[in-house]
Amino acid sequence: MDNKNGAGMLRLSSFLMGALIMVPVSGQAQLQLSGNQSARFTDNAAKTATNEKSDVETRTSLSASYQTDPGKCNARFSGTVGYSIWLEDTFDNDTDANMNLDSQCELATGLFWDLDNNLREVRQDTSQSDTPTNRTRKNVFSTGPRYVWRLGTQDTVTFVTRYENTEFEEPEETDSERYVGSTAWSHLLSPTLTGGVSASYTRTELDNGADINVKTVSLTSSKQWASSFLSGSLGVSEIETEFGGTSQSSDGLVGQVDFTRTLNPSTNWYISAARELTDRTSSFDIRFEEFEFNLRESITVETTTVSTGVRKSFSDQGSLNVQVFANQSDFLETDEQEESTGLSLGYSRPLAGQLSGNTSLGYRYRTFDDDNSDQQILDAEVGLSYEASRKLSVSAGIGYEQKTSDVQSREYDEFYALISVGYRFR
Repeated sequence: MDNKNGAGMLRLSSFLMGALIMVPVSGQAQLQLSGNQSARFTDNAAKTATNEKSDVETRTSLSASYQTDPGKCNARFSGTVGYSIWLEDTFDNDTDANMNLDSQCELATGLFWDLDNNLREVRQDTSQSDTPTNRTRKNVFSTGPRYVWRLGTQDTVTFVTRYENTEFEEPEETDSERYVGSTAWSHLLSPTLTGGVSASYTRTELDNGADINVKTVSLTSSKQWASSFLSGSLGVSEIETEFGGTSQSSDGLVGQVDFTRTLNPSTNWYISAARELTDRTSSFDIRFEEFEFNLRESITVETTTVSTGVRKSFSDQGSLNVQVFANQSDFLETDEQEESTGLSLGYSRPLAGQLSGNTSLGYRYRTFDDDNSDQQILDAEVGLSYEASRKLSVSAGIGYEQKTSDVQSREYDEFYALISVGYRFR
């Protein structure tokens, strides 16, 4: 498989953005287009333990979002392209991009064609600091048919076939082509309860010559209450890797559960958990954003993630988001493990007129088996935003980030301040 560079991915995503922007807006379709100019001062741009260097990063970005009218074909798109300039040349001037496209067309009764694309910035080595030299762009493209066969009013059988392509900007990272086939049967046990069974087979071909096959069989269920919803699956999975004339296989329990509950009209609580046997080119880190693949470790991974949180709105139009999460990566080729737990808090409220205040606090603790090390990251930020008009906004903030580790070279302290101006074109 040919290895595409980051510029190629950026051209593809820019084309997707341009194509969607050019689609006429009518009826209930929504198109938004905005620009932003920001400047960020930091007293430790490279996030190093010694020889800290101050710098200013200026970033110009363009964002777009689009949602089609309801109909036979439906699409949602959101994306941002930015260009950063470092005044003291701590890092090379560079382009960044984060985009997401979800679309489907109903070709005939029950027959759909899905096309999705996700482009995002990811860290290469999770043990190192989050700087431009430790990031790469990951692009996951997926498409294929889906057929929903309704057997009366209580039974549904779904067949899915998909092709998925994952490419990284950096040529040393492993790209992949993935072929997925799955079938699922669901039965309506009551107006609020469904149960079923699903089976899937995935074949992944890596550009380094390795082949990965995953077989999964699961029981599925969902339940709706007046103020709660629960959905989940539980099954077994087997993953087999073939490379250089040798093969290795692993198996285990896999599943997913999502539960949401409305505690009162202004408060929602949720919990989500998942466990999969997969590889680091999969979309697991896209579906569960707090999870990170370590691209410097083995290809196949047993991934586990759990997160729970509360979202609350106040009578003064303030809002509070609290999340606690835990992730685990078991690298199947090396029998090593990486664990991460953390907490994030975010609060915002109007202060006066068009002026709003916001604050955030984050903490993450991570351990690494490969060198028997651990690290802690604490970050805090306080900011203000002002809506000068319906189209023009200004925001500013100050923040602090600290990493401590038993590997001294990974430690750093950083103070930063930023200001940005945003303008909504439509």
